[in-house]
Amino acid sequence: MAKREHVSETPATQLLKAHKVAYTEHPYEYLEHGGAQHSAAVLGLDPFMVVKTLIMQDQDAKPLVVLMHGNRKVSTKNLARQIGAKSVEPCAPEVANRHSGYLVGGTSPFGTRRKMPVYIEESILGLPRIAINGGRRGFLVQIDPRVCVELLGARPVQCALAE
Repeated sequence: MAKREHVSETPATQLLKAHKVAYTEHPYEYLEHGGAQHSAAVLGLDPFMVVKTLIMQDQDAKPLVVLMHGNRKVSTKNLARQIGAKSVEPCAPEVANRHSGYLVGGTSPFGTRRKMPVYIEESILGLPRIAINGGRRGFLVQIDPRVCVELLGARPVQCALAE
């Protein structure tokens, strides 16, 4: 039997393994600024089920994680209102890297350097499976979306905008 390419351990896969979460690995050719749309196309997945991990911050520069469909944008206004913040904006890449411990483009919500509140677009939880970054550029893992709530305490929000 041919062995699939195995991506070495990341803090994300270590956390998933430690909690006995079933996941499948999906390495792909990373493309700078390709985003979730690129990984979905390369892996033959629906971009709606590929979930982006976005590191954002509130008006006090407190970081937070937003999990969003690969083919949707975040309404920062709706998000801020739902989480009781004055404003929310994306972090600069180097700030995001510092908070998460991952490089932008390889950010996983699992195994982040800092514990941050996690918000998940509510409709993601209705999907049977999602593909989400496994902690390295060019590496997605497929899991049950409820793992985000169970392991990360992700709070459902409604802040998706069509791309």
